[in-house]
Amino acid sequence: MRKAAAPEVDSEIPLSKTRRKQAMNELQSLGEELAALSVDRLKKLDLPENLFVAIRDVQKMTRQDEAKRRQMQYIGRLMRDIDPEPIRALLADVRGDSAAATAHMHRLERLREAILADERALGEIASEYPGADLQHLRALRRSALKEREAGKPPRSYREIFRVLRELAGEPTTATADTPTED
Repeated sequence: MRKAAAPEVDSEIPLSKTRRKQAMNELQSLGEELAALSVDRLKKLDLPENLFVAIRDVQKMTRQDEAKRRQMQYIGRLMRDIDPEPIRALLADVRGDSAAATAHMHRLERLREAILADERALGEIASEYPGADLQHLRALRRSALKEREAGKPPRSYREIFRVLRELAGEPTTATADTPTED
C-alpha cells in the first residue's frame, strides 16, 4: 500500500515586518546613492523611465526638507519593482569598491608611470587606443617631467591620468558624479 505524498510546505517563509522595513530602507539608501550620480551614469543603468524621472526630480531639490524626504521614499518604493543588483554593481564601481575597478585604476596608473619613464610606452597606447592623440600625450609628458623637476604641482601628471581614463571610456570631469541639468 502506498503512502500519500506529504503536502509540499511552502519553502518561502514570509519576511517579518522588521526585515521588510530593513529591505525598504536599503533600497531607499540605494536610491540616495543613485541621486548623487551624474545623468550620464544614470543613463548607463537603463532604469525604468518613472524611476529615472523621480531621481532627476530629487536631484533638482536643493533644500533638505519634507518634500525631498518624501521623494526619496517614493524612489525607494519604485526600486522595489526592479532588480537592484546591477545598480549595486555600478555603485561599487563608482566608489572603487570592486576589485575590477581597482585593478583597472592601477593599470592606468602603471601606464602613466611607463609613459613618464619612457616615451616608447606611447606606442602601447597607440596600439590599444587607435584614436589617442599621441602628440597631446607627448606634450603632457614633457610638461609633467618639467613640473616634477621644478617641484611644481603635478597638473600635467594628473592630466595624463585623466586622458588615459577618457581613452578607456570613463567619465573624467571633476563633476562626473554631481547632478547636472538636462
